[in-house]
Amino acid sequence: MEQERKTKKQTLSLIQNAPLEGKVVLVRFDHNVVKDGEIKDPYRIDRSLGTLYNIVERGGRPILMTHIGRPKDREGKITCKEGESVRPVVEYLERKLHVKFLVPYFPAEPGQGIKNIDTSINHAIKALRERRAGGIYLPNTRWFSGEQGTGETRERFSLQLAGLADIYVNDAFGSWQPHVSTLDITEHLPSYAGYLMQVEIENLNHVLSPERPFLAVVAGSKYDTKIRPLYEIYRKADRLILGGVIYNTFLAAKYGITVKGVTMEDIEAAKGLAREDSSRKKIIELPFVIESDVPDSRVEGRFRKVAVRDFKKGEGYNYFLDIAAESFADPRVLESLLGAKTIFVNAVMGYTPHFTEGSKALDETIDRNSTARKLYGGGDTLQEFKNLCPGLYLSVLDNARYYFFTGGGTVLTAIEKGSPYGLEPVHALLEKEAPAYASGNGR
Repeated sequence: MEQERKTKKQTLSLIQNAPLEGKVVLVRFDHNVVKDGEIKDPYRIDRSLGTLYNIVERGGRPILMTHIGRPKDREGKITCKEGESVRPVVEYLERKLHVKFLVPYFPAEPGQGIKNIDTSINHAIKALRERRAGGIYLPNTRWFSGEQGTGETRERFSLQLAGLADIYVNDAFGSWQPHVSTLDITEHLPSYAGYLMQVEIENLNHVLSPERPFLAVVAGSKYDTKIRPLYEIYRKADRLILGGVIYNTFLAAKYGITVKGVTMEDIEAAKGLAREDSSRKKIIELPFVIESDVPDSRVEGRFRKVAVRDFKKGEGYNYFLDIAAESFADPRVLESLLGAKTIFVNAVMGYTPHFTEGSKALDETIDRNSTARKLYGGGDTLQEFKNLCPGLYLSVLDNARYYFFTGGGTVLTAIEKGSPYGLEPVHALLEKEAPAYASGNGR
């Protein structure tokens, strides 16, 4: 069913309104699911199949693209490794859809990646139009020097991409960075939001404008990277549960203790949140943590349960690597989880893969709330849910009260900005007044 996703005076250009018949359609997906040459979880690929099917069913001929990994290092050197190739994604799609995808080859220069889309791709586009191929899948977009480049290099890649197609569709909600394949390309082709993009934004709005009481559960391996979205979530939520290093940092700031793995700089940064919560009392403390002498293994006799109520100012502790499961039976914690109408989870409670009881207890307790809308961030949050509660995951995958985002980092960035339209690639898909689009290939 066609639905318009709006903010005030803002309307997305939707794929359902795009004239696809006989057109070559350049589609940006977030198929960044490959590590060391293997697909770790096909969830993001599977979620994009509806858009791909719609394009083909309506007479469009698709050219697919995605980024994989981070081929560009801090010095700007690009390394095109086979382990970051799109080949596993292509093979998965071919098995799933029983169609043939062409993957064009473009020579790469050492340290500089692929500089140009050369004219050899025209043979593949001809085969695509003549239906001798089901689709074209471009190499990893981050192998191209222009994707994250600047100046003439960036503009050249943008124009070369635009020259391949008649229409552009962005279905890569998880790829919020403003790169050529997510942003610049919209200046040259009629551009539309795919179905997954639309659904992700619709569910994001349930986080940004939640039914209350609204409970957020947020964790992370570093405090400093989550400060800004954490404060926005704190302001928006009625109750907040913390986990991971974020919780350890908050406890250190509140109780005046030190915890291995938590920097003094982060503790100082967290003191503002601790002071604010001393009066507003939104943060629901999880009363028992698991302390370990060693950070990277579960050694019998070297980890123990510690009660938060026993903390004394000035004490030092070893690593807090998990939340004890019984914390989720605490009356205040349980009331917050079972009484919420909206629950947003972007959290792995413990240090995986050895400390997982907190995450498992959290997911199982949330499921006991049968009326709340439950929204899970992507990435590690989703993977941990699937690993620890596979039966529960399968049973709720199509449950209307659950939603699993494909991009947890994108959700946090949008929360920080206060709107999905604060993300540049999404903002670029807003309807424009009669833009003078560049001509694409074969039009």
